[in-house]
Amino acid sequence: MTFNVRYPSDEGPTRWELRRPVMVATIAKTRPDVIGTQELFQRQGDDLVSALPEYRWFGRDRRGAHVDEHMGIFYRTDRLRLISQGDFWLSDTPDQPGSSSWGTDLPRLANWGVFETMGSKPRRFLFVDTHLPHRDQDAQARERGVAVILSRLPAIAKDLPVVLAGDFNAEPDSGAYAALAQVLTDAWETAPRKQGPAATFHDFTGVPQKRIDYLFTRGFRSKEASVDTHHDGATYPSDHFPVAATLTFEREAR
Repeated sequence: MTFNVRYPSDEGPTRWELRRPVMVATIAKTRPDVIGTQELFQRQGDDLVSALPEYRWFGRDRRGAHVDEHMGIFYRTDRLRLISQGDFWLSDTPDQPGSSSWGTDLPRLANWGVFETMGSKPRRFLFVDTHLPHRDQDAQARERGVAVILSRLPAIAKDLPVVLAGDFNAEPDSGAYAALAQVLTDAWETAPRKQGPAATFHDFTGVPQKRIDYLFTRGFRSKEASVDTHHDGATYPSDHFPVAATLTFEREAR
């Protein structure tokens, strides 16, 4: 699953305290093995694992600490083992925490973990989570950020299957999407079964406006995909709908 959870500084009907139980219910309904979140603050991550104790989460915030927005990765400890983890920034200096380039107004990063499935035939895969710049004038920065991610994959993933999750702030006709689609597979597009609308951003209206949240893969087949519009009355868990996919490994373990 990829889920932009919306930061907790809103007031009124969209404040975190009201959205939190709806988000917990949304995740609990699907119970994905791994979730890439965006705009996550530490207290939100801690709230979610407190309510969903089968999950753990990890990640640094966009400035390299734990006081700002995280690309927090959640995983089910009854289903997956975390083997290794790391992060890098979408900039000309990716190993410098908090760095930014190309005129973006905020630092952007990618958080990643190598996971191993449990069971008699364990398999490993790489899960990467990111959030690209959001402003209209950041189209080039989004493309440069994608280029950084794709350049890093060979060293991190090696020959492992890959899931790249995120809010890319880019629609399917964008240059950023085209660059990703040349290397990876859009799990929604290739799923034989789909549920929900294709568009994901709805601005707390419940009416989907733009498709900007994706799960891209390599080495997996997408069996089904969904965009979950769950809400409780007028309360939505976020201003984005989460995207989930059921994936199978393309090749059996050797």
